[in-house]
Amino acid sequence: MSETAKNKVIWQIESTHPDLVDRLRETLRQVVDPEIGLNIIELGLVRDVVVENNQATVHMILTTPFCPYGPAMLEMTRAKAQEALKIPTIIEMGAEMWDFSYMEEGAGADWGMW
Repeated sequence: MSETAKNKVIWQIESTHPDLVDRLRETLRQVVDPEIGLNIIELGLVRDVVVENNQATVHMILTTPFCPYGPAMLEMTRAKAQEALKIPTIIEMGAEMWDFSYMEEGAGADWGMW
């Protein structure tokens, strides 16, 4: 994973399987954090996606380590990624703490953050 100046995460899949990225992003937008009301792409929770040996690994964080919806969001993310990529998919939880700067540009406008 690498990041641009605006904190936009660049997933490894973007260079290895660019044909899958748009479909994956759009499918993952269906996974919404029910407490915040924004999807995991807007929140910047998906930190990387790697495809190796016909398997995908989604590296993901949560907005808080004690998110009550965390297990459900992780499973929904896994299922949606697998649906989009059409290969077995696992989720790896990252240890980094989520920050508002991870959000897509304009996603926090309703919160008065931009």
